Amino acid sequence: MEIEKPLYGGAFLSRVDGKAHFTPLTLPGEQIRARIVENKSSFALCEIEELVRPSPVRIAPLCQHFGNCGGCSYQHTDAATQIPLKIGILAETLTRAGVAPPEEIDVLVSEPWEYRNRIRLALDTFGRFGYRARRSRQIIPIAECPIAAPLLIKAAKAAEVALRTLPSIGLVEIELFTNADSSELLATLFARSPQYDWAKQFAEKMPGLTGLQILHISEKSASTDSRNAQSDSDDGFNLYAAKLADQWGASSLNYNVAGIDYRVDIGAFFQVNRFLVDALVERVLAASKIVSNALAWDLYAGVGLFARQLTSCFKQVIAVESAPLSKASLVANLAGDHATAIHARTEDFLFAESRKLRSTQSSHSPDLIVLDPPRAGVGLASIDILNKIASPRIVYVSCDPATLARDLKALTQYKLASLTLADLFPQTFHLESIAILDRI
Repeated sequence: MEIEKPLYGGAFLSRVDGKAHFTPLTLPGEQIRARIVENKSSFALCEIEELVRPSPVRIAPLCQHFGNCGGCSYQHTDAATQIPLKIGILAETLTRAGVAPPEEIDVLVSEPWEYRNRIRLALDTFGRFGYRARRSRQIIPIAECPIAAPLLIKAAKAAEVALRTLPSIGLVEIELFTNADSSELLATLFARSPQYDWAKQFAEKMPGLTGLQILHISEKSASTDSRNAQSDSDDGFNLYAAKLADQWGASSLNYNVAGIDYRVDIGAFFQVNRFLVDALVERVLAASKIVSNALAWDLYAGVGLFARQLTSCFKQVIAVESAPLSKASLVANLAGDHATAIHARTEDFLFAESRKLRSTQSSHSPDLIVLDPPRAGVGLASIDILNKIASPRIVYVSCDPATLARDLKALTQYKLASLTLADLFPQTFHLESIAILDRI
């Protein structure tokens, strides 16, 4: 069968007798023989058995684990080819939802290797760290990970050695996070039976470690939706459900973005691409330079990545974040500026503000709203309120094209002025986008 086009999620589409077949690790125009691994009434999931006619843009993957590991989807072609694939996915996703994409979609790109500042690894029964396999919970032990900052892989290997000399605490996963220049390193360990004083012993065997925390996890803390995970295939543990059992060293690191230092606590969400985060911030800031600059809202603010930058061009900034692990960082990063950090769900904040506006209390519509939601998007309840608040401009930073398309369709009081694909996740199917919306 012949491959037609890529789909969001890493698979590529072909049709046999009108039925859709989804096959990963292929490219448009390729002829393949495939094995069906799951057959549904309307579609089939496949795996390549034979590559009959390869694409001229197919290349040898850089990583030896590619194909088995669930992290990367596109290493079989170069970075320049991956961009048009992602642009096509983004444009088609909007079109299917009834949103007309702009004629030109701008692109932000950077170095496609060693870009990740955070990885999350699971421990197999032999004490080796690895990523989850494609379409499986199986752990693939890794000898390398070319998309991760080298310090992270070096630290993971040192952790394996350290674990062999220490009493078992039922370690299940490790998360490693470093700043842009790899000068600081934080680690989070997820364990079933943590012991006190174990952290200090472990940290002493990890050269260059800045801070460490051990979290006590249970089956109830299992989660498949971690914004900090290595990939969507990871069956990670929810940091919010886990309990702190032990810690050592610093609880945060310093991360410089666009000339500003941020405090980022262990477990707090932060953009993963250490090479492109400056350009992402600068693009959002450029879109924020509008006629009136009295008040800006940064919703889903995280540690204040955008809010802190917005204080340079707005008289007042309100940053809203619900995640407990980001709260202290957000407050610290906005201290001393004309900004307010609010610990609340975005929907709750919007509802309260809309009531104030309706009752003519001391509140007025913001001149700008920045949205940076998780994969679930903003949601229709909040979108309805945003339509009523009617800010002159919205900057929507999205990490999922499907929920972006749904939300844009529902923002009936706005027109899509521009769209940028930010390739924060080279080699993977993930894509970030920045939509600039102006009130009609």
